[in-house]
Amino acid sequence: MSMSSRLLRAAAPVELISLAVLLVNLATVHWQAVASLFGPVHGCAYLFVIGATIHKSRDTKTRLLAIVPGIGGLLVVRRNKTRPATPAEAEEFSATPRQASLDQDATS
Repeated sequence: MSMSSRLLRAAAPVELISLAVLLVNLATVHWQAVASLFGPVHGCAYLFVIGATIHKSRDTKTRLLAIVPGIGGLLVVRRNKTRPATPAEAEEFSATPRQASLDQDATS
């Protein structure tokens, strides 16, 4: 599993939970401390989801799913589980950086 996959799997639930906490706080007590804590957490998780998706997938639909606040990351994780990788994606992410550089040197 690549680093971007692990990052995406970690950031997706954090994004959803932090958004839920922010919305519940907004609808009930509206404590500033909760907003100050969970606002940046949600923002960072949201940006991590988008960045990891852009790094991992070349599919436009998958990238567009990532920008949906709250559930976008979970939708991307689910889509990546069910959708087979294209041959280019499979080749790109199956080779380690060392193998990729050796393959490139061999073809040169």
